[in-house]
Amino acid sequence: MITKYFYPLLVFLSLALLSGCATQGMKRNINGSVPVNKSATEIPESQLLDVWVEVFDPGTLPTNSKEAAGLSMDIRKAEARYIPERLRATMENTGYWGAVRMVPRGMEGGELLVSGVILESDGEQLALRITASDATGRQWFSSAYKAEVDASVYQSITQHEDAFQALYNSIANDLAKFLGTLQAGDITAIRRIAELRFAADLAPDAFSTYLQRGEKGKYSVVRLPSIDDPMYQRVQAIRERDLLMIDTLNGHYDNFYREMEQPYTEWRKARSTEAVAMRKLQKQATTRTLLGVAAIVGAIFIGASSDGYNSGTDALTNAMVLGGAYAVKSGMDKRSEAKINRDAIEELGLSFTSEAQPLVVEVEGKTLELTGSAETQYNQWRGLLRQIYATETGLSEENG
Repeated sequence: MITKYFYPLLVFLSLALLSGCATQGMKRNINGSVPVNKSATEIPESQLLDVWVEVFDPGTLPTNSKEAAGLSMDIRKAEARYIPERLRATMENTGYWGAVRMVPRGMEGGELLVSGVILESDGEQLALRITASDATGRQWFSSAYKAEVDASVYQSITQHEDAFQALYNSIANDLAKFLGTLQAGDITAIRRIAELRFAADLAPDAFSTYLQRGEKGKYSVVRLPSIDDPMYQRVQAIRERDLLMIDTLNGHYDNFYREMEQPYTEWRKARSTEAVAMRKLQKQATTRTLLGVAAIVGAIFIGASSDGYNSGTDALTNAMVLGGAYAVKSGMDKRSEAKINRDAIEELGLSFTSEAQPLVVEVEGKTLELTGSAETQYNQWRGLLRQIYATETGLSEENG
C-alpha cells in the first residue's frame, strides 16, 4: 500500500522540480563581437541623409514574476531614452550619415527615421525591434535584434564601453547596407520630400497639395515650390530654427545619457550577478529538496517492508528520515536565500530609478520634461512655433 501511494508522489515531485529547473536554464545566445562598418571615403554632403532616432517604446515587462524581478517600467522608460542615444552615437561615428539626432516620437520632417521597441532588457539579455523608414514612406526594414552577455563581461569592459555594443553595431551596419542600395536620385527625392512634409505639417493649407500619398503610404511629389517663393523660404528658415531646437534637446538627451551611464552599467552588472546567484541557489534548493523527499519516501518504504521490530532497519529508517528532513530544510533555506537575492535585485531597480529622474529644461521660455511625455511636449513646441512665427511667415494660425 505504501508503494502504491508514495512512488507516484515521488515521481510527481521529481518531475515538477526538475522541469522547473530545466525551463529556467534555457537560453538563446548571440555570441561574438561585431565590428562597426565605417565609410572608407568622405561622402559628398548632397548625398548624406540626416537621421532621426526616436525615443524608443519601452515595451512591456515579463509576466513571469521571477523574470521580472528587479525590473520596472521606470527603468524601462529610462532605457527608452538611453538605448537610442547609444545607437545614435554609434551611427554618427560611421561616416555614412549627415546629422544624426535623437527626437521624441511622432515628429514630422525627418529624412530617415529609426524607431525601436524594447522587447527584453535585464542586464543579461537585450532584444530590440528596430524599424527604419525614410521620408518617402519606404520602409527599409523592421527586424528584431537580440544579444546575450555573461555576467563576467561587466568585469572586463572599460569606462564608456557598452556590454551590448555588438548589437548596436549590427543595427548600424544593416542601415548602412541598405543605404548602399540607393541611387543618387533616391537620396535627392528623400531630402526633398522631407522638406515638403515639414512644410505641409507647419502650413497644411499652403503646402499639402505639393505631395501625394499613395495607398501603400508612400509619398510622391506632385509639384515643387518656386525657388524664390517667399513663403517657402520662410518655412525653410523656420525649419532651421526647429532643427536648432532639436539640437538643444539633443544636448539634454546627451547629458541624461552621461549621467545615467555609470549607474546604469552598475545596475546591469549587479542585476546580472544577482540573477546568476539566484539561479544557482534555486538549483541547489531544487536538488536538496528532491534528495530529501527521496530519502524520506525511501525510509518509509523500508519501514513498511520490514516484518516486525528490527533495530538495524529502524535505525536506518530513522537516519534516512532525519537526513531527508534536513535536506528538505536545507533546500527551503536555499530558497529563502534566493528570495533575498530577488529582493536585492528589486532594491537595485528602485535605487536606479531614483538616480534616473527625467530632466526638466527651459527652451524659448517653455518648460520641456524629458520623459515618456516628451512627444506631447514637442508637439506643444511645434504649435508654439507656428504662433511665434505666424506674422513673419505670412501664415495664419488656421494654416498652422
